Order: sequence, then C-alpha cells, then structure tokens
Amino acid sequence: MAAINRASIAKQLVPGLNAIFGMEYGEVVDELTPLFEMENSDRAFEEEVLFTGFGSAPVKNEGAAVQYDTAQDSYTARYTAETIALAFSVTEEAMEDNLYDTFSKLRARGLARAMANTKQVKGADVFNQGFNVLYGGGDGVPLFSAAHPTIGGGNQSNLIATNGTTDLSEASLESGLVSVQTAKDDRNILIGTNALSIHIAPHNQFAAARLLDSPYRPGTADNDINAINHGGLVPNGYFVNKRFSDADAWFLKTDCPNATKMFNRTPLQTQMLPDFDTGNLRYKARERYSFGWSDWRGYFGSQGS
Repeated sequence: MAAINRASIAKQLVPGLNAIFGMEYGEVVDELTPLFEMENSDRAFEEEVLFTGFGSAPVKNEGAAVQYDTAQDSYTARYTAETIALAFSVTEEAMEDNLYDTFSKLRARGLARAMANTKQVKGADVFNQGFNVLYGGGDGVPLFSAAHPTIGGGNQSNLIATNGTTDLSEASLESGLVSVQTAKDDRNILIGTNALSIHIAPHNQFAAARLLDSPYRPGTADNDINAINHGGLVPNGYFVNKRFSDADAWFLKTDCPNATKMFNRTPLQTQMLPDFDTGNLRYKARERYSFGWSDWRGYFGSQGS
C-alpha cells in the first residue's frame, strides 16, 4: 500500500513557503438535482416495472358482447448500487514533520471533492451514453432511441427530429416541444406530458438564453413574438451541465414521473484508522449509490449535428 511519505512533500517540511495551492478550488457544484429524482434505498438493487394500462375503449354495438382487454407488466428497470471509495495513507514521519497542516485539508477537502466529482460524472454519464446502443435500459434500447418497444403502440421515439441529430434552434426546440406534448403510453394513448426544462452543455447556454428569455423571435428583424417565451412552454428554463461530453447534445425534461433516478444506498462516510505496525495513518471515504432511468418519456433528446 503506497503512502504519502516525506519525500512526497519535501517542500512542505521546511519553512519559507508562501503558499501551497491546489486545495483552494471551490466545492464541486451539484448539477444532478435538476436531472434526477432522488430516492433512498435499503437493498443491493432496486427494480421498477412498467405496468401497461388499457387501450382505447371500442364502440359496443347493441346486443353485442362487451370487449375485454388486459393489462400487464412490460419491462423492468434495475438500479444496482455501486460502491465508490477512495483512501490515502500518510507515514508517521510525514505527519510529524509537515509544517503546513496539509493532511487535514486533504482529508476534509480533497476526499470530499474527489467523491463529489465522481458522483457528478456518473450522473452525467446517463446522458453522455444516452444514445449509445451498448447502454440499453430496461426495454433493451438506449435512453434516447427511435425504437422504444411498447406492448400495444409499436416502436416509439424520444429523439428530437427524425434522427435525433439536430442542433438547438428555434425550429428544433419547437419540434421537440411538439414531440413531448404528443407522447403516448404503451397502449397508444396520449399521456399529456409537457416540457419543464432544457439541459445542455456550456456551449449551448447562449443559444438557450436567446431562445427562452427573448420576448421576440431571436435572429429576426420583425417584431413577431417568441412563441416559446410567450407561452411559457419551458417553465423551468435551462440548466447547464459542465460534464456533458457532447457540446451539441441537448435534452428536454418532461413532467413524466419515474424517469431518471438516483438511489442513495449508503451516504458518504469517512474514517481515519492508524496502522499499528507502520504507524501510518489511513483516511478513507466511501458511499454507495446507483443512477439510471425507468420511463424514457421523462426526456426527449438530440445529439446535435
């Protein structure tokens, strides 16, 4: 087990340093809350099953028998808790001779920032891999797909535009909003969803601000109203996620429940333990959680061009 020893921190063993930098960076910003429903878990994994309702009721002719329908389970989404942990060890001599109290900062800030960053990366990865066929969900296809299988409604799509490769613009946003409002359940019945917010990488924040906040149509010389702004069609505005890996990708969050979720299995815990034989001090941080999605209708997305 490697340990931080005096050779690793030679400059911190002598007086005269003006500053030790690298530990003053700000806290890792929480960008997960706008993306996920947060729930607690007390099991190794959680499962959520899609239960289909009935199709539209048909006309019953006079004297004819009533038609029967059936409801059933569809796909199951499983959330398996991962254990995330990080530790470091410091020799007894390095602890004694360090003049600048580095290790208390490493324990308090360094581990916290590392653990928080991992959580943010894993959450963003649900969207970064959202178009990747190797990352299928409970229904066997990616979060964003034109081929979500249903029990009675054929394959359905939550891609914005035909192939989900359109950049954020007035026309593509309008197309996405229509797709959200015309989404159907597994039995081909409209579910009445509406958009709540747009989620983007930093590169798209300027276009999003113009599209949502301007009272007039952006990029035009007339005085036509901005219909998206006027109608309040994206009431929660836009959210920037700095860990989205595709600069052009963008996502519309809807009010459909049970969409993307994070299950907290074990909250963040830290420990400090001495090693009797070596005298080294060992510091560890550990937590367990899982990310995933249940109902794909909670998001409509585009990879951009």
